[in-house]
Amino acid sequence: MRRFRMEIGIRDFNAGDADWLIAEHATHYRDAEGFDETFGPLVAEIIGAFLEDHDASCERGWIAHDGDKRLGSIFCVASDGGMAKLRLFYVDKEARGTGVAQALLDRCLTFARQSGYSGLTLWTHESHRAAGAIYKRNGFARVDAKEVHSFGVDLVEETWRIHF
Repeated sequence: MRRFRMEIGIRDFNAGDADWLIAEHATHYRDAEGFDETFGPLVAEIIGAFLEDHDASCERGWIAHDGDKRLGSIFCVASDGGMAKLRLFYVDKEARGTGVAQALLDRCLTFARQSGYSGLTLWTHESHRAAGAIYKRNGFARVDAKEVHSFGVDLVEETWRIHF
């Protein structure tokens, strides 16, 4: 972990970030969770759909950075019933514990509220305990959990939700 102070900035996601974000997700989840090669294409599909068809007035993605170094990402996209969906929340290993995750989540929550959504929902895995802790600290509640076999491994999928 980096021991010196980061100058954390957050900017809008752009097409030039796509390859980095796909590779980071695929590599991280392969190494940390044992995910197979089907996970990277899912991330690519999500990013491709966002780039092709998002409504900038109510859907946005952000990249946390320290100068030119990308540190993480988060997306807010429309979902069903007036809710937004939090997607592609990722923080680089060396940026964990520095406040990057909270800064990204704050940006997403503020945007969702200002865009008129009634709340946010997200999907994750039980093994992502640090993510679950930050969701809980910020008022999210786990509303569903089920055992699945995805990406070549046995997992417990979780759905978390917050209402504004």
